[in-house]
Amino acid sequence: MSERKRPDRADYYMGIAMAVRARADCMGNRVGAILVLNDRIISTGYNGTPANMTNCTAGGCPRCAQRERYESGRAYDICICVHAEQNALLAAARFGIATEGTTLYSTMRPCFGCTKELLQANVSGFFYLHDWHYPESEMEETYQYLQAQFADGVHPVDLVDKEENWAVSSLREQGS
Repeated sequence: MSERKRPDRADYYMGIAMAVRARADCMGNRVGAILVLNDRIISTGYNGTPANMTNCTAGGCPRCAQRERYESGRAYDICICVHAEQNALLAAARFGIATEGTTLYSTMRPCFGCTKELLQANVSGFFYLHDWHYPESEMEETYQYLQAQFADGVHPVDLVDKEENWAVSSLREQGS
């Protein structure tokens, strides 16, 4: 009888973040995130419109409804969607759970705004499945500087994502 290989923590938690992502309702990237503290999941989040609002796929977000008008990574200030990382932080806050010292596992590398929020919440570091790049090359240095501030670092996870064509907008748009 062959033994089943036990997944390491990064693969285990990323698998859970991928399961959380299944609830995402956004016309762009579909992302799932979890916060882990002392080897325990304390919060989860996926991206979509705020609770009790019309979902993106039903026309709830004007930015998502007009994707041809807005480049990827731009006009987040008019997007009503809440990112997965934000939702994980906000859910912890809603239930009075401290996030200091947590590790984030996200199916996508956090954007510029989420990176700032994670730092402010004292998240120690994060693991991500799919990369994300800031669309303006002149800001890439600042983005990298911010991400270098995580005490426990930023780590890609090499895991097969059978739903990447559904989850990653650039792959979906390429028809990959």
